[in-house]
Amino acid sequence: MKNNWPIKKLEEVCDVFADGDWIEKKDQSANGIRLIQTGNIGNGHFLDRNKKARYISESTFKRLRCTEVLPGDCLLSRLPDPVGRAALIPDAKEKMITAVDCTIMRFKKDILPKWFIYYSLSPEYQSEINKAVTGATRQRISRSNLGLVDIPAPPVSDQRRLISIFDGVFEKAAKAKENAQKNLQNARELLESYLQNIFANPGNDWERSNLEDHIKFIDYRGRTPEKTESGMRLITAKNVKNGYLQDEPREYVHPSIYKTWMTRGIPKMGDVLFTTEAPLANVAQLNTEEKVVFSQRIIIFQPVPNKLDQTFLKYLLLSKPIQERIHGKSTGATVKGIKARWLKKIPIEFPALDQQCEIVKKLDLLSAETKKLEVIYQQKLSDLEELKKSVLHKAFNGELAGVCS
Repeated sequence: MKNNWPIKKLEEVCDVFADGDWIEKKDQSANGIRLIQTGNIGNGHFLDRNKKARYISESTFKRLRCTEVLPGDCLLSRLPDPVGRAALIPDAKEKMITAVDCTIMRFKKDILPKWFIYYSLSPEYQSEINKAVTGATRQRISRSNLGLVDIPAPPVSDQRRLISIFDGVFEKAAKAKENAQKNLQNARELLESYLQNIFANPGNDWERSNLEDHIKFIDYRGRTPEKTESGMRLITAKNVKNGYLQDEPREYVHPSIYKTWMTRGIPKMGDVLFTTEAPLANVAQLNTEEKVVFSQRIIIFQPVPNKLDQTFLKYLLLSKPIQERIHGKSTGATVKGIKARWLKKIPIEFPALDQQCEIVKKLDLLSAETKKLEVIYQQKLSDLEELKKSVLHKAFNGELAGVCS
């Protein structure tokens, strides 16, 4: 750091620097003292998540000699994602403890808790954390390594002045982010509204049938090929988003397996891809002529050409009426999925092919405009995140001239 601030170790600036308590499931109760876990620690903010709250009783608290978490304490997660994220405990009305893998930090008077929270969001902090992280497959940071992480310790007056600047920047960024997210949602809802108007009110001349009547199902669920570092592209449910095929994650298989693997049917450009679970009913179209391999929770729909237009089928499956029919036949308590035999029986309505093409033209134009707006608003959201990082970086490198004495 370019500032002439004192640098101290994290464990040196805390009155309390302790791990959370190991709480077994049998020690939890329906109410009592709130148990805070790593999932409650956002990147710089506390995630309340009342619906998933867990508790222990007062007697268990005394028996296990748990450490109470007080308002103003900072909690730090030693697990991903990312390692080292921290949150300031709010002035909550309920009594709290924290579980293992969370470190409690109660700072001394020469370090303001909010100063540490802002520092934890900076590139400088993340660089320090990365040096202390261990683990090849699942990265984490030990409490001993965490204690050796450097933290700048300027005079409290300087901390307050910079916190005031950070507060102003982050507040403006939060408002701009809220507006961008609203505009992004409005753009998406415009297309959804148009889809609803078309497919919720099918004409009297529209044909009624089940999905299986005019669609060939190519089912590659339940199969997972051996992956390689490079080769032929593998498409899984992770690539199928609502309305488009996402390039990431990029996964590959060896080209030599293609003939023996793709025995259930060969997809064609424009075929409709459908995810049967995790998540259920995401829909996209195959957008490449190159040979690709499919696996894991994907069914490919090949409509009969003189009955259903491929892109019309995509929009039909994305529409709220059809989505509701599909989800209405889903099963599973935590992960919703649909069995192929039920999916094939989903009723659909569609007009003559020439009318389908006219509908597709209108929806494609609206979809293109929606995507343009999404790109603009997503870029605004990215720019806001970069702005916050830039301000923090400048502050911790002495580039905010005239702020500190």
